[in-house]
Amino acid sequence: MTELFLSAFVTLFVVIDPPGCAPIYAGLTAHASPSARRNMAIRACFIAGLILVGFALFGADLLRAMHIELDAFRIAGGIMLFLIALEMVFEKRTERREDRADKIRDKPEYEDVSVFPMAMPMLAGPGAIASIMLLEGSADGVEGTLVVLGALAAVLLLTMLALMAASPLMKLFGAKVEAVITRLLGVLLAALAAQYVIDGLRNSFS
Repeated sequence: MTELFLSAFVTLFVVIDPPGCAPIYAGLTAHASPSARRNMAIRACFIAGLILVGFALFGADLLRAMHIELDAFRIAGGIMLFLIALEMVFEKRTERREDRADKIRDKPEYEDVSVFPMAMPMLAGPGAIASIMLLEGSADGVEGTLVVLGALAAVLLLTMLALMAASPLMKLFGAKVEAVITRLLGVLLAALAAQYVIDGLRNSFS
């Protein structure tokens, strides 16, 4: 069981990639308050956990019943992430926030990214869904399932801590450096989105 836990932990850690998600999260939540960022980080990890646990226990039956292939998740998630990446690169998110602030001056305005794109498809993306389903398939009985879910919980806890620490660290660099980093991360996110779509199309037509 120790070997299964380590295998599941390493696999999920690499696929979910907490260090890689943290700076993207910091860029997406740059205008939110510290408490809002903290709450969104907790909520994103919790929702991602529910999604992944659901797919671990019922994913194979659900996809089979709905006649949906996993590559459909890759393509759809990639397109949605690409739209987010474009907004990060061209600062459309900032313009939209300013327009909202003009309409609602009495309320602190920020965009809740906990469900989309953080919980899904960033954390509970096609790779994580496929991994948790494969790990669950290799688990032996109830005890094996609990071990895999325990590894998932450990990875999501580390992810939550990484998301909470990302914004304060990036603010130390200042607004100009943060803007450059946000645009760079937008380009990287666009590449990741394109890779999702490419993988989905390749697997669909191969």
